[in-house]
Amino acid sequence: MFNYPVELETDNSGTVLVTIPDLPGAVTFGEDKADALARAVGALETKIITLMSRGQDIPVPSRADGRPCVTLPPLSAAKVGLYQAMRAQQLRKPEMARRLNIHLTQLGRLLDLRHKSHLDQIDNALRAVGKTLSVKISDAA
Repeated sequence: MFNYPVELETDNSGTVLVTIPDLPGAVTFGEDKADALARAVGALETKIITLMSRGQDIPVPSRADGRPCVTLPPLSAAKVGLYQAMRAQQLRKPEMARRLNIHLTQLGRLLDLRHKSHLDQIDNALRAVGKTLSVKISDAA
């Protein structure tokens, strides 16, 4: 669902530059391709955190078309899904906190990609907006 294609470019010093075209400004680098792709997950999360803090939409990933991709970790993906559901319903944080009978700071943690929330808490919040969280286990590529 949050599988973003990236572009890799080796620079003069031998490091690999990574950009995420669907998210302008999401840029990082690594010592080699594997390191660059590993760091790209952090750049992806950082850019999405910025968009969420500004109350902006999260762009849908484009088709990979043979490009390598980076994917949000499952917990972050669940939090972004909650954020998107709230935006789709034009549901502000204070109202969401009231629906869940929690403090606004607790809701902030549920939406914070850097906070290690419990999936059952996010599932409960998703249910409050008419959504469910599902987990899919697949063979590794």
